[in-house]
Amino acid sequence: MKYRKLLAGIMAASMTAAAFSGCSQRPEESKASEKNETDIKEESSGADHSGDAGESTGVTLEFQHNMTGVITDTIEEVCREFTKETGIAVEVSAPGTYGEMIKARMASNDMPDLFSTHGWSTSLYVEYLEPINDQPFADKIVDSIKDMVTDADGNRYVLPADADLSGMTFNKTVLDNAGVNVDDIRTWADFEEACQKVKDIGKTPIHVGGKDNWTIGTMLDLIAPTLLTNDEENGLGEALLDGSFDWENWQPVSEMIKDWNDKGYFNVDCLTADYITSCKALAQDEAAFTFYTGKAVAEALQTNPNADLGIMPIPAADESQQPCMIGGEDLAVGVWKDSPHKEEALELLNYMAQPENCSRLATACGMPAGLEGVESETGTLQPYYEKYMSADLLTIPYFDRVYLPSGLYDVMCTTGTSILAGEKDAVEASVKSMRQAYEEKLAQQ
Repeated sequence: MKYRKLLAGIMAASMTAAAFSGCSQRPEESKASEKNETDIKEESSGADHSGDAGESTGVTLEFQHNMTGVITDTIEEVCREFTKETGIAVEVSAPGTYGEMIKARMASNDMPDLFSTHGWSTSLYVEYLEPINDQPFADKIVDSIKDMVTDADGNRYVLPADADLSGMTFNKTVLDNAGVNVDDIRTWADFEEACQKVKDIGKTPIHVGGKDNWTIGTMLDLIAPTLLTNDEENGLGEALLDGSFDWENWQPVSEMIKDWNDKGYFNVDCLTADYITSCKALAQDEAAFTFYTGKAVAEALQTNPNADLGIMPIPAADESQQPCMIGGEDLAVGVWKDSPHKEEALELLNYMAQPENCSRLATACGMPAGLEGVESETGTLQPYYEKYMSADLLTIPYFDRVYLPSGLYDVMCTTGTSILAGEKDAVEASVKSMRQAYEEKLAQQ
């Protein structure tokens, strides 16, 4: 399978990091007090660090990203230190509607000096990005994600501070109390059996922070490939790519979360709780599973450093297939090619790529670093990275980044929200909405 090397490369980077650090401790706690996501966004929106500069250069960089949680504090810290060293001010913001904001900026050709690309550096954003092939860190990008940040002409456009490895996160204490061994979960049927056991002991099987509806979109994005594209013989990937996909095949994806909702597997406040609330529930032994990346574990450990948390593969559709992991860009930052302060923006990008800074960023994300020779303290997740490396698991890119036109992820978020809200005929409506948006996007290409 063409994507297997992704996992091996990520694991090799993680194991190298562990060897360099000589320990397997939990990610370091943030110096910031606990905040919910709204507080973080309000504090980070438009944060100007110019006052920290020793001698101001008169240049202020605009840096916008889509990250949430602990990593936002670390990004702010690195930018403050950059300003102190260089005199170049940095306005850092993490808009809650990042996707909508960045598309509007693209339409007006008025991009931030630096911005995160969240998986789209070689497609959606490529015409706005400055190639970084000649930057000192370009040849240090780890093999595991090198192909994913390189276009057909061999150009790269971003600094990948970490190497994303995603599956599902779980609380081992809750599962142990429910009599569930995560290694026994290989199919969705196994997963549902585990959810019922968790529900029977009075805990939440699946926690979703639906106030931030990207958490719902991500859940669908992780489920979809297991039902649609992972089957090598009968997968529908080619049909999705050539426009011949029958969207009635989307119905089982939507029906899966409707069935879980009907069975009471989600938290009762799944539409009003946010991402940070989900992480806290995981940390406080109140929930068994989330459909989040390793960042959620790093975030959860801020609430309870002693929580016994881990990551697991995404279950397969049935016994004929195998579980999978997903990888790609996570914290990936590029420079606007038409920035009036391009030189200074590239200076900040290289500052972030310095081993000590890249290490801090990757550690805050709870993932291996995206550059060779950089250690990331993956802490409590290290045994899981090593475990899944030896398991020779199927690894794939994010579903929407390969098979869907830009914009359909947002449709997954909204239609998934309608399903969890229990709206009448929401499953059928989701199929119709996805088909309509897909056809409209293809017609625009």
